[in-house]
Amino acid sequence: MSSFSRKAAYWFKRSANIPLLIIGVFFIGLLLLNEDASFSQSMIFEKEILRLKKEIKENKDSAAYYRSRRLAIERGDDALEFIAREQYHMKRPTEDVFLLVPATK
Repeated sequence: MSSFSRKAAYWFKRSANIPLLIIGVFFIGLLLLNEDASFSQSMIFEKEILRLKKEIKENKDSAAYYRSRRLAIERGDDALEFIAREQYHMKRPTEDVFLLVPATK
């Protein structure tokens, strides 16, 4: 055995508290391998959180769109007529409506 390895082994025996190190390694292993708090489970949860935040953002955008449409209808900015004509194909009795459908090949 070299003098360095003998010195390291001697230092480890004298300075390192073996039971404390074993308990520390055990708890770190328990934290990493436990199903409820494992690193892989945390990564799965992080991905789920990111997906849900993205979904919340999309829903907030659509909620803002529909809120603005509702306010426009309530104010009477010709939005009601626009919605009735464009979405529900309503017309006045004296009007003719032509729907243009793209040709399919």
